[in-house]
Amino acid sequence: MRLMRSILAIGVVASATPALAHTGQHLISGFAAGFGHPFTGLDHILAMVSVGLFAAFLGSRAIWAVPAGFIAMMLVGGAVGMMGVSIPAVETGIAASVIVLGALMAWGRSWHPAAAMVFVGSFALFHGYAHGIEFPGGSSALAYSTGFALASLALHLFGLAMGAGPTRQSQASRISGVAVTLAGLWVVFG
Repeated sequence: MRLMRSILAIGVVASATPALAHTGQHLISGFAAGFGHPFTGLDHILAMVSVGLFAAFLGSRAIWAVPAGFIAMMLVGGAVGMMGVSIPAVETGIAASVIVLGALMAWGRSWHPAAAMVFVGSFALFHGYAHGIEFPGGSSALAYSTGFALASLALHLFGLAMGAGPTRQSQASRISGVAVTLAGLWVVFG
């Protein structure tokens, strides 16, 4: 519970923009814009939390490797988006990530950490690309990317915390997978 409050507090503080005394001037720092972006859609939130849940379910090295792999590939996708390269079916890839990650947890089969890292990394490209194409011009690409990477890490950590403890690899893990899959289907077809 304490971790959840801390993550929420960090998100609120980091996404706040400075008050400007002159009308017509809007300054949104690259970091704040990047940090806030993963929280703008239920599909992003579900996918990021699911990565943490999946890593917790797998345990051992997957606890750090799966989220790290996701964030690394998300940064690659973000760079591709910022460069203006077109990737087809981005929204489909994002929606599929939620549905498939939920289904993997519901299925309850173990994966080798490296295979899980590569698998979630393929979905991370779509999430990163979506962040990259919404890069606010005039901002620092480094600050923006740092923001969305840290926000994603916070959501992964939230998923890890939810999946830790006695519920790991239990019926609760499978139920959460079913819930994520159903939520993903609702987002897509809602």
